[in-house]
Amino acid sequence: MAGKELRKLSKTELLELLVEQGRENLALKTRLEAAEAELAERRLAMAESGSIAEAALKLSGVFEAAQKAIDLYRENCERECAEILERARHAAQAGETPGGKEETEG
Repeated sequence: MAGKELRKLSKTELLELLVEQGRENLALKTRLEAAEAELAERRLAMAESGSIAEAALKLSGVFEAAQKAIDLYRENCERECAEILERARHAAQAGETPGGKEETEG
């Protein structure tokens, strides 16, 4: 309201305006507090989701390391098995028994 309009109002009307403004001010403060609380919750949720994402990445690293160890173990087993089979073939071609002695006829 303009100054001229306010001057034309009675004291009662001015008090009513003041009370109404107080109520509106209180309602706005309540809305602001609710909005700030919601913002704080969202910030917390974002921080937690960041922590969860970091934890998932760390776990992913653990799983990757475990997979590498499994792959290395498998490769070593395959190589050892191949070596054992190769020695067995050579022994069979040389006429040796599995104990390392040559077979005798007789």
